[in-house]
Amino acid sequence: MLHTLLSGARARRILTPLLAAITGLTTLAAPSLSHAEGRIRIAEQFGIVYLLLNIAQDQKLVEKHGKAQGLDIQVEWTKLSGGASANDALLSGAIDVAGAGVGPLLTLWDRTLGRQNVRGVASLGNFPYYLVSTNPNVRTIADFGDKDRIALPAVGVSVQARILQMAAAKQWGDKEFNRLDRLTLALPHPDATAALIAGKTEINGHFGNPPFQDQELAQNPNARIVLNSYDVLGGPASATVLYATEKFRKENPKTYGAFVAALAEAARFAAGNPEGAADIYQRVNKSNIDRALLLKVIRNPQVQFKIQPENTQGLAQFLHRVGAIKNQPRSWRDYFFDDAALADGS
Repeated sequence: MLHTLLSGARARRILTPLLAAITGLTTLAAPSLSHAEGRIRIAEQFGIVYLLLNIAQDQKLVEKHGKAQGLDIQVEWTKLSGGASANDALLSGAIDVAGAGVGPLLTLWDRTLGRQNVRGVASLGNFPYYLVSTNPNVRTIADFGDKDRIALPAVGVSVQARILQMAAAKQWGDKEFNRLDRLTLALPHPDATAALIAGKTEINGHFGNPPFQDQELAQNPNARIVLNSYDVLGGPASATVLYATEKFRKENPKTYGAFVAALAEAARFAAGNPEGAADIYQRVNKSNIDRALLLKVIRNPQVQFKIQPENTQGLAQFLHRVGAIKNQPRSWRDYFFDDAALADGS
């Protein structure tokens, strides 16, 4: 079973921040907790898709840009797993900025429209996400059967889950968009990767992100790519983003501005200094990933470090079309805050 792959220490590292975030949950209608300008609480998840946050944390870039405005900013970092957990933590007031997929952002934008008005703060870059399988009989999503199990961060909500639904709709029609949901289960990327590489659990598929998908392909000879998110979305796309409530943005303009400026600086650093970015990723995440593999991921021509969202509207339109969100966004600007730094988004 899966628990044989997890040490008690690893389980505690994964569950402790998650339980801490869930403990303070309130209902959707409850007001978010507020605090004075000069403090920001940020939730990230697992993978190189959060490299810009790793760089900002390691180099204290939020603090740097705060001081440029005469403000001392206290930055708190939390690690969660899955868009559902990130959304719950944001609505409860346990965090100020959530890091998750475009899918969870669209879900929360739709649910809070006219209330908390959650919108995107920035993208964390463009990354291809792979659905990897070790079942030799699975070459496309049409080959998945009742005995297959696909791990992803959050069932039905995560960007991986939404992209899988979008692929299913293309394969079988919109009415069958959730056809593969029954085969999915929620699991943090590190543990899904351990399960797929070991091959000793029921899990034989993982819709992950870099570097976990790359580790699976490198370490399990039976692993193959069944689906590439870029193929489903029609090209490079911002799969992972940051988002916050309108209240936090309005009440903390200097802190918010320093955070966005820090992200922009981190993106420039990652694009121009892959070696340094790899050092930071390993240091912040205490990761022992093979350095050559890590650099290969960072230097992948399909990976683009930028804070402007790209190619998100297709997924938004799909979710509205199948009824996953009630409100139809006219453009990406409806679910991202209007900031000059994002002017070239899409």
